[in-house]
Amino acid sequence: MQTNFYARPGLLLGLLLAAASLGQETLYNGIRLPAHWPPRDQEVSVEPAGPPPYLLHPPEVIPIDVGRQFFVDDFLIESTDLRRSFHAAEYFPGNPVVRPDQPWEQGKNVSRAMVFSDGVWYDPAESLYKMWYMGLDATLYATSTDGIHWRKPMLDVQPGTNIVHAARRDSSTVWLDLEERNPARRYKLAYSNGSRKPVSLYYSADGIHWGQAVAESPAAGDRTTVFWNPFRKVWVASLRDSGPGPSGRVAHPVPGDHVRLRSYREAPDLAAALAWNPGDPVKWTGADRLDASRVDLNVRPELYNLDAVAYESLLVGLFSIWRGQPPDRPKPNDVVVGFSRDGFHWSRPWRHPLVTVSENGGDWNWGNVQSAGGGFLVVGDRLFFYVSGRTGRRDNETDSTGLATLRRDGFASMDAGSAGGVLTTRPVRFKGRYLFVNANAVAGSLRVEVLDGRDRVIPPFSAAECLPVESDNTQQLVRWKSGADLAALAGKPVKFRFHLRASRLYAFWVSPERSGASHGYVAAGGPGFTGPVDTVGSAIYEHCCATGILH
Repeated sequence: MQTNFYARPGLLLGLLLAAASLGQETLYNGIRLPAHWPPRDQEVSVEPAGPPPYLLHPPEVIPIDVGRQFFVDDFLIESTDLRRSFHAAEYFPGNPVVRPDQPWEQGKNVSRAMVFSDGVWYDPAESLYKMWYMGLDATLYATSTDGIHWRKPMLDVQPGTNIVHAARRDSSTVWLDLEERNPARRYKLAYSNGSRKPVSLYYSADGIHWGQAVAESPAAGDRTTVFWNPFRKVWVASLRDSGPGPSGRVAHPVPGDHVRLRSYREAPDLAAALAWNPGDPVKWTGADRLDASRVDLNVRPELYNLDAVAYESLLVGLFSIWRGQPPDRPKPNDVVVGFSRDGFHWSRPWRHPLVTVSENGGDWNWGNVQSAGGGFLVVGDRLFFYVSGRTGRRDNETDSTGLATLRRDGFASMDAGSAGGVLTTRPVRFKGRYLFVNANAVAGSLRVEVLDGRDRVIPPFSAAECLPVESDNTQQLVRWKSGADLAALAGKPVKFRFHLRASRLYAFWVSPERSGASHGYVAAGGPGFTGPVDTVGSAIYEHCCATGILH
């Protein structure tokens, strides 16, 4: 029998929707990507790009099984009268932590030991912090047991030095790939040879001996970097580009005509990501009019570089923003943070520096600050950001590496004053059973209730039955008088309603274990973690306390 589709419009609509969804990818957080990805119609201009599509049309139910859940945007929020605050990182008082103190790091007019992206990672196989950084021209290597005191081992690549790659260089990225199955490719080095030159790819088993290049890109901008997006299992080349210009063309800034921005290229294999053809990269992102220029200069800010890393349930982007060229120092960039839930579109609601340049002439970071490859590390209750710093002295420049720290998950908080306030999430779904929060409620309290699909409180998980959280803790189990087990709600759409008084809420998550393991990504790692994902929970804090690391 032949079906009459026109007599059955519901069936026809269903078939059309099914056909439209072919080729689409649904992400871990419920976001559905369009069939054609990445987008090729992205405009990068002085005007802000607008909210990402997933903020305009969030999923009806949001899965929250991957990582701690953050309030850096409204993706998870149905309603609230709380106030969102963003927080800057604080510099370590003993900066810089790595200085150019070796003869091969010192030149006539410049001395250099700085991360220029490069990479800073914690290697769980050796329980060691590892740093790759830029010397006068070469790539050098240092290690640490606490992330603060660094040792420069004498190696055999250039005997008697800590040089691991001697070729003349510009920007580079070193990635410790804990998901790589081939041990000979555990470390990856994407090495910029300079402006209008290729980016070369190297592999290494130990991060010290790199051998010969295994792949090479077409000519690229000198500040091109790479990162791994584990949510979609793709490598991304963050290409230095300029605009205006045709989509995909890797151009170079022309004073007065063009500004620095970024283009995007992805592939499951890093060598393939670097082997682009003309027209493959797409325009991605740049600075805009919300990025303030320096008060003494009437210029359009530019995006000098963009490093990114997966942290818990987000991609965190570290945007090096150039705000104008004063006469007394070169390129005073600072680092601004952005967030992405689909790996391409960025939300940047806070344009103040996360890590800033100094305004005191002669300081180690007066001239320039930029991020490290790998983004940051998770060290107990803190995030460790390693950044380059330049003194900005044209006659005797000193470039070094400093440390800034931030509360774990501390990019943004939802705050309530003494009068109190409420935040209700959108419908979420989880497989776990224990609700945790990262909150500072030491001067007040935080209570949680759970709602069903009709906004009715699910007994016994009411606010009245919730034992108040009254501490300052980056991992606090939420309990009710009946206990803490939410297993009966697993797989069902529910909402969490947070009641705060004189408190700050940074994150929440539902863990399958009482340890509080989030099963989210941990950026460049940290002591106590065993891989790229948090499977250990509270053990991270126990480890840091036991070893004397910041807690």
